[in-house]
Amino acid sequence: MSDEVARDWSVSGLAALTGMPDGPPDVSRAAVLTRARAAASELTGHLGIDVDAAELLAGRAALSGLHRQGRTSAGGATRLIAGRDGWFALTLARTDDVAAVPALLESEVPVDHLWSAITEWAGRRQVADVAERARLLGLPVGVLGETAAAAPVVRRHGNPKPFWDYAGLLVVDLSSMWAGPLCGQLLARAGATVIKVESPSRPDGTRQGEPRFFDWMNAGKLCYAVDFGQPDELRQLLSVADVVIESSRPDALVNRGLGPDDVPARDGRVWLRITGHGTAGAHAHWVGFGDDAAVSGGLVGSDPAGSGPVFCGDAIADPLTGMHAALALAASLHRGGGEVVEVALAAVAAEYAALPLTAGGSVGPVAGPVAPVLSSRAGELGADNARVRDIVRERDSGTC
Repeated sequence: MSDEVARDWSVSGLAALTGMPDGPPDVSRAAVLTRARAAASELTGHLGIDVDAAELLAGRAALSGLHRQGRTSAGGATRLIAGRDGWFALTLARTDDVAAVPALLESEVPVDHLWSAITEWAGRRQVADVAERARLLGLPVGVLGETAAAAPVVRRHGNPKPFWDYAGLLVVDLSSMWAGPLCGQLLARAGATVIKVESPSRPDGTRQGEPRFFDWMNAGKLCYAVDFGQPDELRQLLSVADVVIESSRPDALVNRGLGPDDVPARDGRVWLRITGHGTAGAHAHWVGFGDDAAVSGGLVGSDPAGSGPVFCGDAIADPLTGMHAALALAASLHRGGGEVVEVALAAVAAEYAALPLTAGGSVGPVAGPVAPVLSSRAGELGADNARVRDIVRERDSGTC
């Protein structure tokens, strides 16, 4: 069975994304795909749509032409770095992340020497100290294996109501990047009306990247642009939603009076919160992206030479969490909703990290990732503002 699982991993495109760039692909995490396919099968049963786990896990890499880079993430923004007593992953994806490096190192560093300077600095320090300092500066960091697997956190919030079908749902998608938008995309495919909400001044960062990836995650959604600093209009939209998906740090919306406790809820509303590391204590303020969160959960591959961990797949915690968030949301709806559901990238990654490792052996040819077939494009920023306002008026008046 392990040979079969390893071959499955190899032909899925995921082996091509795991391992050292100048060495053989790593198949040790092949059980991840088997478990992800089980989750996809559950989603197919709940949503009534075909969900292809391999496509979801490797599709971005195929669209963007990414490949395995060992201790540099496939997307290039994250590195696995050794401290004195272990490994951690640091992401420098945003302009603010790069700007924070001199404060992290307490030294000015030329931009083209950032990673070498960080590697040298971290090598003299305990990884816990590195992570603490990085997190004080708002940097996305994950210490290898620091996070345990955990089920979604669910709390009652409002009144339940019977759930009929996805076609009647109004979903407000405040999330960005990958995990949250994927969850919203799955709901849209199931027939829900999904509204993608963005700030005109800070739209979803993936709009600036590979356009086909943005289309893959957001085609079929209504595109709505609104100023988060003037929250009245957005509050009206949230008050008529059946589902809200958000991926902000918990206080980001609460500080604007837009949290689940601030906005009146329709009966049965489910508020889905996707975070990097959860909302308890200091973890609520930790920033997490797919690659560093995967490392935090311990979901890494291995270098056959024994020199340390390598990245597993492409930002793998993101698509895994998108699927499991959709499962948690479906379960909540079938309970009648009226709940806040929280899913953390690192905790989902830790569940997959606990799966048995697969021996290498002979797995035959290794296929590259296959790009998903895109049948439509996502709308431009704010393209559907008028239609969304009509929906709010109709729902406010009780006509739909």
